[in-house]
Amino acid sequence: MKRADKANRIETILDELYGGSDGSGPPIPLDHQDAFTLLVAVLMSAQTTDAQVNRVTPGLFALASTPEQMVALGADGVLAAIKSCGLAPTKAKNIAKLSQMLLDRHDGVVPADMTALEALPGVGHKTASVVMAQAFGQPAFPVDTHIHRLAAHWGLSSGKNVVQTERDLKKIFPKDRWGVLHLQMIYFGREHCPAQRHDLTACLICSWAATHKRIRMEMG
Repeated sequence: MKRADKANRIETILDELYGGSDGSGPPIPLDHQDAFTLLVAVLMSAQTTDAQVNRVTPGLFALASTPEQMVALGADGVLAAIKSCGLAPTKAKNIAKLSQMLLDRHDGVVPADMTALEALPGVGHKTASVVMAQAFGQPAFPVDTHIHRLAAHWGLSSGKNVVQTERDLKKIFPKDRWGVLHLQMIYFGREHCPAQRHDLTACLICSWAATHKRIRMEMG
C-alpha cells in the first residue's frame, strides 16, 4: 500500500476513535490554563509522564502562573514545587530563566514564533512545536519518541531520528491536520500500541500497516 493511501486510512481510524474530522480532536493531556502554563507543563514532561506532571503543576501554578510570579518564586521555589518530576533541578532553573527572558524580550507574553520559542532556556523543537500547535493553532507536527515509534511501525517513515520522521509525516498528512494528528497518535499509542509486549497482528492499525518484517521483529 502506498504511504498516501495508508495515511488516509490511518486518519479515518484515528478520527473514528478520537474525533478530529471537524478539527477538534482529543484534549491536550497536560493540564494548563494558557500558553505560558502549557509551555511550562510541556517543558516539565521531558522524561516524566504526563500524569506525573499533572499531579505537580496544580501546586506550582497555585504559587506562580505567570512569568512575573515565576521569577518572583525563583528557581529554588520552583524546584520545591516540582521535585518529584524527573530532572527537576534542571527544569526548575530553565523555568525561572525562561520566565525572565519572556519578561525581558517579549513583555511577559509567550511568542507565537518557533524561532523565539526555541531560543528560550530548556525549550527544544518538540516543546516549541507543541506550543505552536496547541496554544496558537499554528501548523506544527510535534514528534516525540512515541510518535517516532508509531510512524516506523506503520511504515510512514524510515527516519532514523525524530527530525526525519517529522519531515516525513508533514509530507503525507494535510497541514491543517498536523496538530490534531499529533494528539490522536499520542492517545492511540498509549491505549492501543504500547512500546512493550505489543501484538502487532491484533492492533487496529499495526495489523495491516506494519510490514511483515517488522511484525516478525516484534514477535521475535
